[in-house]
Amino acid sequence: MSRHHSPLRRLRLLKGLKQSHLAELMGVTQTTVSRWESGALALPDDQWQRAHRLLADSAQDTILKRLVETSQLSVHLIEDRTHDLLAVSPSREGLWRAEPGAFLGKSLIRYASEDILAAEASLEGLGWHDGRLSRMEVATGPNYHPIIPIVQSRLIWERLLLSDGRAARLVTTV
Repeated sequence: MSRHHSPLRRLRLLKGLKQSHLAELMGVTQTTVSRWESGALALPDDQWQRAHRLLADSAQDTILKRLVETSQLSVHLIEDRTHDLLAVSPSREGLWRAEPGAFLGKSLIRYASEDILAAEASLEGLGWHDGRLSRMEVATGPNYHPIIPIVQSRLIWERLLLSDGRAARLVTTV
């Protein structure tokens, strides 16, 4: 029995992947992944290393999502270029006039205030997208939107990379 079958299954489930998807990523069949996980087939060390690279970092994404979703702060996590919502804290979502989870996977840029849009337009020149700048503070006025209101406040934008290479932005109201 392989010493790796339990961690492989745990990492795969934490990532939320089906066996068939992991098999595709690793260039093996779904049956092979199933046998590795059950211990019926030994998981070679090179394949374990590959699986770990594919899955372990993404486990960090899951932890980040959980931290955002349980934060007492008013915070949300977006995909940096598309502004698709990846996670939101209860205190932030509580200000929105929508069902919980209604905006997950949807772009929030249309709800941005003029100040946020101006800050967004300055990012390229500041080196945000090429990693020269990974944190900035943005002062914003209200957006007067009835569904996702933004009030006058200061925001901290922090850029980080997700395990799949996409940049994400953690937005915290201070």
